[in-house]
Amino acid sequence: MNNNPVIIEKLINAPVKKVWQAITDKDQMKQWYFDLSDFKPEVGFEFRFPGQGHKGEQYIHVCKITEVVPLKKLQYSWRYLDREGYSLVTFELFDEAGKTRVKLTHTGLETFPKDNADFARDSFNAGWTELITVLLPKFAENK
Repeated sequence: MNNNPVIIEKLINAPVKKVWQAITDKDQMKQWYFDLSDFKPEVGFEFRFPGQGHKGEQYIHVCKITEVVPLKKLQYSWRYLDREGYSLVTFELFDEAGKTRVKLTHTGLETFPKDNADFARDSFNAGWTELITVLLPKFAENK
């Protein structure tokens, strides 16, 4: 069993404040992340959003903010409605001479169903790699 978290890092050519807004403002998030009906970077805030699997299956993501350090760290639980498993997604932001190093860590993937490729570590790795190394920089650097 692979208990290793998915960790993705990327240096983005945008200041921390701009990247923080991109990961915490629901109107900005829908442009590069997921279309959330509501989002508040406050501990205890719960949010849900739909997602689609490799073969068109629909999953409802159920998340709850567990930690917020403004401009530095955002963490939330990540699970699926009516499915086993519980994981944590953590965004960490580091100022590097006016640019922002983003570190995304997704732990607990081993708790999801083993018999479904949509919940495989490789699937999460591919999704987060696209979001953090392509979509987020494209949005934040051109906004």
